[in-house]
Amino acid sequence: MIKTVYISATNQATFTCPQCEATKTVDVSRYAKMDQTVKVKSTCGCGHTWTSVLEKRKVYRKGVSLPGTFTHLVDNNPVTKGSLEVTDISAGGLKIKLLELIDLRLNDKLRVEFHLDDARHTLISKDVLVKNIDGIYIGVAYSRSESDDPALGFYLMG
Repeated sequence: MIKTVYISATNQATFTCPQCEATKTVDVSRYAKMDQTVKVKSTCGCGHTWTSVLEKRKVYRKGVSLPGTFTHLVDNNPVTKGSLEVTDISAGGLKIKLLELIDLRLNDKLRVEFHLDDARHTLISKDVLVKNIDGIYIGVAYSRSESDDPALGFYLMG
């Protein structure tokens, strides 16, 4: 099993043994600037060995598979509507998979709506900006007015 370890703002990473849960924090500055995936093999004092992947993202991303809808907005007017799947969620944005092919450009505005898979099936409705396009996968960031959401924060902690 490969564990994900997040690099802090001070280029520190805390490794936790999956066997005994002992932790060790290490300076990983030499890996923080690398563009490729960095895998680190660790051996604990208890003798257990495991592999970790260093994650350079600033915020935790939770993998999901949530159906929803989008509306492409131009000058705040709806242009195109369609279906999507949210594939991951973070405190700063989403990764979505468009189920209809539309012409999008960086910084285009979308309104996305989907329900969380929490006990309340919380409705999330957000204005987002397109930040990354990789085929049908789109990385979006919440608009500034949409970034503080207690329901999403609680969901990401679970």
